[in-house]
Amino acid sequence: MRKTMMLMACLVGGAPLLAHAQNLTTLDDDMVGPRTQMLVLGSVHLREQKDFKVEALAPLLDKLAAFKPQVITIEAIGGEQCDLAARHPTVYGEDYCRSTDKAKAATGLDIPAAIAGVNKALAAWPANPAPAQRRHLAALFLAASDPASAYVQWLRLPAGERRVGDGLDETLVQVLRELETRNNESFQIGARLAATLGLERVHPIDDHTGDSHQIADTQAFGEAVMAAWKTDRTKLEQAIAEQDRLIKAPDLLPLYRYINQPEVSWIYAENNLRGPLRAQSPQHYPQIWVNGWEIRNLRMVANILETVRDRPGQRVLNIVGASHKPWFDQWLGQMPGVSIVDVQAVLE
Repeated sequence: MRKTMMLMACLVGGAPLLAHAQNLTTLDDDMVGPRTQMLVLGSVHLREQKDFKVEALAPLLDKLAAFKPQVITIEAIGGEQCDLAARHPTVYGEDYCRSTDKAKAATGLDIPAAIAGVNKALAAWPANPAPAQRRHLAALFLAASDPASAYVQWLRLPAGERRVGDGLDETLVQVLRELETRNNESFQIGARLAATLGLERVHPIDDHTGDSHQIADTQAFGEAVMAAWKTDRTKLEQAIAEQDRLIKAPDLLPLYRYINQPEVSWIYAENNLRGPLRAQSPQHYPQIWVNGWEIRNLRMVANILETVRDRPGQRVLNIVGASHKPWFDQWLGQMPGVSIVDVQAVLE
């Protein structure tokens, strides 16, 4: 009898929760205070584009600069997670992040110490820092496994001040000069835009802690997922063909307008999930991959929110692979105090 009464109480008590859960997105309708503006820019991965020319990004950068983001996030793994992975190689593998050994040799700092140094420097950052301060901060960012933010500091230095000194040895200077030529949206869009706007850093928000699958037969797992993706790719192949055509243009703004269209974003989302969720697999490998994909996107969105947790009302630009955009838009749009900015309106 008691168990029955407890069950009834749970059902009755849970009913209002279920009703309220359907309307969580409306709870901020009458909020007081500024709303955070989230702009999600889906991007091609520039490192995979043979015909990419960095100068073709100029019109896109102009449009994004007009939005005047105060925070820029990028699809990269941050130093804290790199340090975590290094301490758990049996979980995440030996090559989860790029080595920071060169920066550690130059600065004497491991990742935790370098992160503490970055935070301390930025907390007391002057309005007009000296070149020596920027060189030192660039070295700290490299040691903290945040090369994109180091590149922001490098770009903010006058050309004549981009040299050895203040923690940057010749090896680290060569690393920064190599970043100038790296075809990667984190550097060529995120870092360059941050420097242009007078920001001191970008924020890496990628997260693979949830999709480091503990699968014994990784080859069979990969083959099953790839096979699932190959089903019904007609629309996707058409989108890829148009993307390949647009990447060759001297102006990449039309490419970014195209891949950020809702119908194109849907094609990417559909290909990512429909095939794997319908695939037959005795080990359920494709469905396991979907689980990891969803966790990764959830944690990336949480990392974005963390960048503005203590600063509500900021304008945030999130630069991420185009296949993530539908998840970012949907989940960020459900957060209280957050408004999604129409990327097409910004790129017009």
